[in-house]
Amino acid sequence: MSESNITWFHCGRCGSLFLSPAGETDERTCTECGRKPSLGLEAPAAESETSSTPLPAHEKTAHHGERERHSSRRRGTDYFIAKLVVGWLVFLLAIIFGARWLWKSDNESNQPAVTQAPAANDASQEDVSLLVEASPQCNQVFSAFLAAGTPEERNQFVLSPITTAARMARFYGLNPMVNVDPRTMTSTGSSVLHLPSRRAIETHWKTADDRQLDAVFIEENGEWRLDWDHFARYSDYPWALFLAGSGEDHGEFRLLARERLADQRKNSESISIVLYSPRAGLANEAGFQSPEFLIRRDTKNGRLLDAAFQLEREGKNAFGMQLPGINPPGLIRVRVKVRRVEQNQVRKFELEDIAACHWYSEDAPGVEIPEPPPQEK
Repeated sequence: MSESNITWFHCGRCGSLFLSPAGETDERTCTECGRKPSLGLEAPAAESETSSTPLPAHEKTAHHGERERHSSRRRGTDYFIAKLVVGWLVFLLAIIFGARWLWKSDNESNQPAVTQAPAANDASQEDVSLLVEASPQCNQVFSAFLAAGTPEERNQFVLSPITTAARMARFYGLNPMVNVDPRTMTSTGSSVLHLPSRRAIETHWKTADDRQLDAVFIEENGEWRLDWDHFARYSDYPWALFLAGSGEDHGEFRLLARERLADQRKNSESISIVLYSPRAGLANEAGFQSPEFLIRRDTKNGRLLDAAFQLEREGKNAFGMQLPGINPPGLIRVRVKVRRVEQNQVRKFELEDIAACHWYSEDAPGVEIPEPPPQEK
């Protein structure tokens, strides 16, 4: 039998390919399973007979090689199809996540950029949970506040808006508004602030022109709102105009205090301080300076100032706030009541009271005031 008369056939029973003489014959059987390849024909005797008859060695070798080549082609095809399916899945996932990222970026384009704040070493799990939960809303409120163009629009984002509205109108009538594009701001830290009556969140920010801002948020009626008095450094009247003799002769002011001649006067009966107006965003600069004030150390105000300056020297803050301070070096924040007295064309100033050593909307002093020294008998 010549090779030209041999051809390949497909077995309908076991699925194998086998070599057999060309032409139609009822005697053709599969060399793999030994049965007739047609499903419509049964020949049990032939199956038994064929299966018991061994194939010549050269036919077995050829048949085995063809089977291996067929299996190899089938495995290659399956592998290619699997790679194609995986490639399409990766491509579709990239499209889906890319679309979600673009949508998120578009919705957050007007909000400040946020970086992870350095966590305080002793921050409780409760504080961490509060930051995670409340920070997104605080960022949105601050962004909307800065983007608002008028005091009336900003009023809806502040703490106690009804009672704050009048102060905001009076303040912005005499002081410029802080204008910052929230999209150019970057968060440099945030921390939970434990006030005596409630918890707050303090945040620090840096602008594109290297200004530093701090904002405090307090929860009110289920919403986080900006402590506007703290952010605006609210005072009853501009400090520079008050020093120049304008406006009412007394008022409450949020100022910076510096101790004069601290080393030389540490054993004296009085502490000497000078007050400065703060400059929004300029952490290393102070504004207009007052004359010197002398406060007896054994009074409530003197003991409060001593405690506050000692806290500053230790690198600590009011109410144990964990973020590093952004005041000019050696200066502390105070909320004071000052009276202006003019007699015989001479202008003097009296420090009536130190309400607190911070700028928050909180009446507590912010530091622990030492007990007065025992009086000598």
